[in-house]
Amino acid sequence: MKTTLPVIIAFLSGFVMIVAFFFNPEASSIGMLEPEVLSWVTIVGGFTLLLGVVSIVRVNYSAVKRKNDGWGYKLATLISVFAMAIPAMIPVSWSPVFGTGTGSIYDWLFNYLDAPMMSTMFAMLAFYIASAAFRAFRARTTEATLLLVTAVLVMLWRVPMGEAFLRNIHASIPDLINTYVMNGANMAVQRGIIIGAALGAAAMSLRIMLGIERTYMGK
Repeated sequence: MKTTLPVIIAFLSGFVMIVAFFFNPEASSIGMLEPEVLSWVTIVGGFTLLLGVVSIVRVNYSAVKRKNDGWGYKLATLISVFAMAIPAMIPVSWSPVFGTGTGSIYDWLFNYLDAPMMSTMFAMLAFYIASAAFRAFRARTTEATLLLVTAVLVMLWRVPMGEAFLRNIHASIPDLINTYVMNGANMAVQRGIIIGAALGAAAMSLRIMLGIERTYMGK
């Protein structure tokens, strides 16, 4: 039963979504099943988020209690979780500093701690991307040379100084890059990737509905 019931639920959920897609929600009750199932997806997602928070607290608390290597960072993680969660859950009627509104503790922590840390993280990633690009764009073969030339043109086109440099060479170069590289070759590759990802998602969904893929049950 532990295996059969999840497979039945997965099959019925996927089948309902497939069938409801072909019916108008305003004209048939079958079409109304799609938003109903999506509502349940949101509810289940909320419980999984709660489960993730509980898991983070348990794992980090155990590490802090045993004083494992790096337990100080795990203690900072626990403090951050509770500092963001507790003020957000307390009603605003108690005090204007509670809740998630402007001027609250949650708002202050998000704007002055979380957002700058995210900006710093992505700024650091830029250096890793530049390092990886330097290693990948070495003109050792014809394909690598073509990739290098295209990457240099696109990077110059995206930077105002580089765009001005290209326009000094010829005024139509940035427009040609936008038309043939970005909206031409780049768009074609993106569509190919999206089509491949969609086919892969459809195949995986079919495997889950038929009970072939059971990794979501811990198998």
